[in-house]
Amino acid sequence: MIAQSVAEIVSRHVKLTVEGIDRMYLNVFVPGLQYEQGIIGFFRNHRGQPLPSAALMSPMTRGFVAKLEDFAARHGIALVQFCKGQRKDAVLAEYLRGFAHEEGIVFIGKAQENTPVFRTERRRNPITGRPYPWIVRRSAMVNNYYIYAVDRDFGPFFLKFCSYFPFNAKLCLNGHEYAKRQLALEGIGFEALDNGILRCADPKRLQAICDRLSAGKIDALLRKWLRLLPHPFTGADRKAGYRYDISILQAEFSTTQVLDRPVHGRIFFEQVIRENLDLGRPEEVQLIFNRRILRNTRARLRTRVVTHDVTPSLNVYYKNARIKQYHKENRALRTETTINNTYDFGVGRRLHNLPKLREIGFVANRRLLEVERLSHDCIISEDRFQAVNSPVAAGHQRASGLRFADPRVHALLHAMILFRQLAQGFRAVDLRHHLAALSGRDPNSISQGAVTYQLRRLRLHGLIERLPNSFRYRVTAFGFRLALFFTRTYNRLLRPSLAAALPELRAIATPLKRAFDTLTAQIDRTIKDAQLAPQNLTHLPQTSFVKQG
Repeated sequence: MIAQSVAEIVSRHVKLTVEGIDRMYLNVFVPGLQYEQGIIGFFRNHRGQPLPSAALMSPMTRGFVAKLEDFAARHGIALVQFCKGQRKDAVLAEYLRGFAHEEGIVFIGKAQENTPVFRTERRRNPITGRPYPWIVRRSAMVNNYYIYAVDRDFGPFFLKFCSYFPFNAKLCLNGHEYAKRQLALEGIGFEALDNGILRCADPKRLQAICDRLSAGKIDALLRKWLRLLPHPFTGADRKAGYRYDISILQAEFSTTQVLDRPVHGRIFFEQVIRENLDLGRPEEVQLIFNRRILRNTRARLRTRVVTHDVTPSLNVYYKNARIKQYHKENRALRTETTINNTYDFGVGRRLHNLPKLREIGFVANRRLLEVERLSHDCIISEDRFQAVNSPVAAGHQRASGLRFADPRVHALLHAMILFRQLAQGFRAVDLRHHLAALSGRDPNSISQGAVTYQLRRLRLHGLIERLPNSFRYRVTAFGFRLALFFTRTYNRLLRPSLAAALPELRAIATPLKRAFDTLTAQIDRTIKDAQLAPQNLTHLPQTSFVKQG
């Protein structure tokens, strides 16, 4: 049997769920050498050069490049010159096919790239007029060396060094490759996806392995390979405190849900895309990322559906972050949050902030899946439908029914959807503001008494509940489902269908309109035939009967 509900698919047809770090792109840098005064202090105070200039950096660059290329020659490592537009991942895949070692350097790539560097600028003393060199930051086309390697614990990764002072680097690794390596080292059977795990003999151990990928392990990976590779700084430099540190440029946090049948994944994703194209609205993004959306950030909030070949992906953006959801290899639903700027979430960039970012990324994935599940699992029974449409009484308090398709009820339920996942609940002033916006009215025209009545109305029907010892309210699970059912049934079924069904509207020739036209014609024909029958009876030839004696 093929499941039809998103909630049913998630609850009954997911064989394996794994949360883990996916790709990480890290900045490797010497903290004291990222600004002009730090460079001057390095040469003047540490190395004793009274006039810091680019002339002092060039010998260091030549020495580091010579050590790298000599290292490659001595160990028989291929040195590959990348061409413009060449896909580096494709080159790596080709070399990995012939790499049979458990650990080692696969090859070293070389490419010219536009990179921030420090250069010397000629300035003049405003008093004496004498020229002097000054260190400034510039961008220049310089050689970068990509060291592609395989680690015993982490699997494939690369470390990219800029060949020019201060020799900043980038470290790129993959948490799923780390998990595969650890499973293999522990002898746990598994079947891999291209970038994930399809099956695992011990799912709990797999999740524990993903959870233990920590900042300390990543730092240890870098230190290990810095010891094995030629180092751009001398031992004296490192003893003086000029050591590499790590910050986070990009981190991907993925939730992979492997499904028992590919068809369930297609159904899930088709429904998700159809029902959630409004996820990029500020109110929805605020719920998913648990961030307050200011007015000036709204231009950077959006939803995109991108189709690669025949596989679509749903993308929701918040500032520099993105949640991407797609059907991976027709076997699993992949939901991944990519954080490109940690400051978007009030978190620092240093690697020790990784636990905070993990929490942000995985919670965002869970919220998105929960919103999608609830948005499609909102069927209510006939008795509850009738109860909501009828007046309600609780003690001495009474309230009118929430009549389906009533414009004011419609606006009220739309506002409730926005409030569902606010952890602190909402206040009467929030309801007034949203009701005014949804009904096109001035907030000042809605009295406090009217808002209080609407709150009582929602509370007596069980759609909201008041938080203890406060003037805040929370939307109940029943209230959220009912609001989704009422609003989406009206907006997506009743209103567009009426446009095709009503005869006085000149709707386009949709299948529904053609069916109604055919039905109307058939009914008219039946009525006409029924009217003709009595007419024929009244115009029958008159026959006289003569009684014979």
